[in-house]
Amino acid sequence: MIQLKNITLRRGTKIVLDDASVTLQPGEKIGLVGRNGAGKSSLFALLTDRLQSDKGEIEIPRQWAVGEVAQNMPETEMPATDFVLEGDTRLMAARKALEDAEAAEDGHAMAEAHGLLMDAGAFDARPRAQALLMGLGFKGSQVDAPVNSFSGGWRMRLQLARALMCPADLMLLDEPTNHLDLDALVWLEAWLQRYDGTLIVISHDREFLDAITKVTLHLDEAKLHRYGGNYTAFEAMRAERMVLQQAAFEKQQDRMAHLQKFIDRFKAKASKAKQAQSRVKALERMEKLAPVLTASDFSFEFREPVSLPNPMLMFDEVACGYDTDEGEKIIVRGIDRSVLAGQRIGILGANGQGKSTVVKTVARMQRAMGGKITEGKGLSIGYFAQQEMDVLRPDEGPLMHMVRLAKEVSPSAREQELRDFLGQFRFVGDMVNQAVGSLSGGEKARLVLAMLVWQRPNLLLLDEPTNHLDLQTREALSMALNEFEGTVMLVSHDRALLREVCDEFWLVTAGKVGPFDGDLDDYQKWLLDQSREMAKLAKEAARKAAAIPATTSATAPAVAVAVAAPAPAPEPAAPQVFKREDRKASGQARARLAEQTKPLRKEMEQIDARLKKLADERLAIESELASGSAAPAKIADLGKRLKAIHDELEAAEMRWLELSAEIDAIQAAAA
Repeated sequence: MIQLKNITLRRGTKIVLDDASVTLQPGEKIGLVGRNGAGKSSLFALLTDRLQSDKGEIEIPRQWAVGEVAQNMPETEMPATDFVLEGDTRLMAARKALEDAEAAEDGHAMAEAHGLLMDAGAFDARPRAQALLMGLGFKGSQVDAPVNSFSGGWRMRLQLARALMCPADLMLLDEPTNHLDLDALVWLEAWLQRYDGTLIVISHDREFLDAITKVTLHLDEAKLHRYGGNYTAFEAMRAERMVLQQAAFEKQQDRMAHLQKFIDRFKAKASKAKQAQSRVKALERMEKLAPVLTASDFSFEFREPVSLPNPMLMFDEVACGYDTDEGEKIIVRGIDRSVLAGQRIGILGANGQGKSTVVKTVARMQRAMGGKITEGKGLSIGYFAQQEMDVLRPDEGPLMHMVRLAKEVSPSAREQELRDFLGQFRFVGDMVNQAVGSLSGGEKARLVLAMLVWQRPNLLLLDEPTNHLDLQTREALSMALNEFEGTVMLVSHDRALLREVCDEFWLVTAGKVGPFDGDLDDYQKWLLDQSREMAKLAKEAARKAAAIPATTSATAPAVAVAVAAPAPAPEPAAPQVFKREDRKASGQARARLAEQTKPLRKEMEQIDARLKKLADERLAIESELASGSAAPAKIADLGKRLKAIHDELEAAEMRWLELSAEIDAIQAAAA
């Protein structure tokens, strides 16, 4: 178990924890909640020895492995799969042991190292790492791309996959849902529900916390309060506790007023001086209860739009995409829909299907690649970009952003008016001149919201607006959107926000946009169905590749199929009609192709047979080593033979891959 006993922690002059104590049991899944700046990340640093407490004790079992998502941006040319594999600390230690044994030509140590590799699951580690990547939204073509080839958000997904790869007894996840789409979030939920270690997760996604956690740890006013239940249960219990606390506070105020009244009345009378002095001491000794202060101290509202054109937008066979060095890259085509005044549209779709591309096209950030978008007269668009810095300037402060915006929207606005307005979004004092590049993610998001409110738009395009927002700010956003009189188009992985705001959904899949006839629960079931279908395909591929065992350094192509990434719905195949001559020509072409690839396939079959024989021999040697009955000299010989088998397997599998690539190239050329 984990025990924190009377912990006091200071960061500078601020007390983050003040005589805090809590006990967490093995296997519990705990949600750590609290306001931004309360010290949740500092508590994680305390648990991983990056910080030391000023007072108190922390007890964590010494043998526990701790997994955590690194917050630094990885900078390496290492392939993505290899980067994730390095998160498996047991596997890395076993590989190092084998390298050392081979360098020393120590057969006994080689045998022990192979045993460690087997215990660490080395022979299926690569497909497991690729399954994590695919589950988090990476495509099959990306799993071996260099880490540096990915954008910042995708590199943070790589850090998450690397943490999940760790065989951890204690997993610490700080905002793991940031940078995830809804499909990847659903996959992560399922993965964490199966995780059997102790989990502590910081998140501002209430539905994610409800699905994962059974215990809630509330960090408030430098104290830790444990609640048995998920976030919804915590809210109910905390509300009840606050009612009792407020009642106790009011009762104490009455008691203190009574004592003070007695003191004021009798302190000058000699006959009552002793009693009055005792009342003074009682008042001084009384532990002062704090009044209940609600955390929901932030709210805002969107201003009434100047006009509400109807329809606001009309799409006529619109194609969306972007320009590349090779030309136009079209992601979505044939959009033929209308957006009406007052609609609340949630845009759904698996990662990479084009949700953000559609939103950017509507926001005029990218040109339409085809078709026509007709805008209603007086259309005013407010755009919240997924990456806030797309619409912010890092070297300017919030006030300068508002001054520049006011020149375009309301030239008569004075600086004090802009300062007062920013104050409503918690930008006070010198913060209005602080460079945006140095602000936190939540502060940047609040600045973008402030700029949207000032513009008085009638169409809000919001692409993942809740990244970095705490629960109170998310609730304020939800209330503001519900009261907004214009139209909302929303892309978000925050299911609570989607449920509370949207009354209809569009689904972006298979290169098209269409209505999704169902609610968010139906969409989540659809995603899970897609995952099961992919898992079924992966199992079939794995069975076919059973003769090609995976090793620590090479994996047969069929094994690399991921098991959890939702697949886009396939488009119905168009019927094909062949004439008799076409069929004859096709048959002849197939015969030529079969003759051309016949020797390559024959060699592959020979390799398959050899691989199976080597795998059986390896299994026999590992069983003999595991029995412990072999003599020391025999153990050394077996270790050397294992090394030889490993090398031969690697060479054979590489040849198998080369032959497979040759066949693919021949087939592609004949197509």
